[in-house]
Amino acid sequence: MFSGEIGFEPMILDDKVLDNGMRYVRAIPQGGVCSQVVEVAVKDGIIEGVQFIGGCSGNTQGLAALIKGFTLEEAVSRIIGISCGGRPTSCPDQLAKVLKYIMNNNKA
Repeated sequence: MFSGEIGFEPMILDDKVLDNGMRYVRAIPQGGVCSQVVEVAVKDGIIEGVQFIGGCSGNTQGLAALIKGFTLEEAVSRIIGISCGGRPTSCPDQLAKVLKYIMNNNKA
């Protein structure tokens, strides 16, 4: 379904749904990327917020701001498979994989 996928699945640390329907997922990116943790908030299939801990601050803040309000599918289709500095993955690619995890593991 999505092109450019190459291993290095993020390690999911936390996945919870609050009473208001907001889903929070926290994961550790893999593959030697600069960010140490990525946190995602999603409601009704729409990205409400993304925060990276570590990584290139301007780039990760920019990415988070750009995809806020996107559907999970649209964000994944735009960022999956991006590599960085010779690595086969990147912070955007790792985020896409967290978003795919959310899509594939419904917690209604």
